[in-house]
Amino acid sequence: MDLSHTSPPPTAPPPTPPDSAPAAVKGRAVHPGDKIFRGLSRGSGITLLVIMAAIAAFLTYRASIALSANSVDFLTAFEWNPQGDPPAFGIGILAFGTVVSSVIAMVIAVPVAVGIALFISHYAPRRIAAPLAYVIDLLAAVPSIIYGLWGALFLVPYLDGLTRWLDQFLGWTTLFEMSNPGSPARSIFTVGILLAIMILPIITNVCREVFLQAPKMYEEAALALGATRWEVIRMSVLPFGRSGIISASMLGLGRALGETMAVATVLSPGFVFTWHLLDPGSGTFAQNIAAKFNEADEFGRDALIASGLVLFVITLLVNGAARYIIARRKEYSGADA
Repeated sequence: MDLSHTSPPPTAPPPTPPDSAPAAVKGRAVHPGDKIFRGLSRGSGITLLVIMAAIAAFLTYRASIALSANSVDFLTAFEWNPQGDPPAFGIGILAFGTVVSSVIAMVIAVPVAVGIALFISHYAPRRIAAPLAYVIDLLAAVPSIIYGLWGALFLVPYLDGLTRWLDQFLGWTTLFEMSNPGSPARSIFTVGILLAIMILPIITNVCREVFLQAPKMYEEAALALGATRWEVIRMSVLPFGRSGIISASMLGLGRALGETMAVATVLSPGFVFTWHLLDPGSGTFAQNIAAKFNEADEFGRDALIASGLVLFVITLLVNGAARYIIARRKEYSGADA
């Protein structure tokens, strides 16, 4: 058969030039609602930056008034007497108490919260997981003053036995040595335990949501290869949720650093620096501001605002460090899953 006169097969149409693509594909707003939404979003972001800048400017201005008249080193002094002549106040004890109580809270709360989140998301039956998650959500809504009253009336008396045990068996470490064994447990250690209970729901809820978003195909593949439940969690769930755990921990740390009423209710205030975590005394930034703001004069309030500026900077540094850690671990964020 002669094929010389056979018509050639049809060819595909040429691709559409980029300039003729729809406007929505190229990112240009088509409807007025898009422009309104974009403007509102941009305005919200700018408003947030303006508010943060205004807070920083106010704190810096009022703090500069107090620091210009301070007669001691503000960062290292262990006294607080802005009404003195000359004024002398420093944040050495406040910084120590804030950091130590927050570290104690994080050491206790983070492992427990991750364990609870894993139990709810991967171990507990549905009829148990749902009520347990609901109870944890309720704990996150309890006001801090309620935690403070519970800590002062229930936690402090029942920690006497634990503090004596720590003094007896771990007193050689200096950290758990009690100078006065008969004193009540109104110490930085008690504050750390109370803060751990307060931040536990926040960390648990965030970690639970992150673990529930772990790719099921990875878990099923690991189970098909004969992995145990713990091996599945260790190889697929925890690596996927690592950035989420860091974010949850930083949220909890932010609340621990700035907690006021609960700490003021439980802690025995006193500007006494000691490495004995079981002894009453010490203080935190937020607790000191709440305790002395009403009785302070204008200059004393400026001094308290100066300590608040330090807490503001510490909080920004903590959040910045968290963002840096998460940015370095984008492969675990789930964006590419």
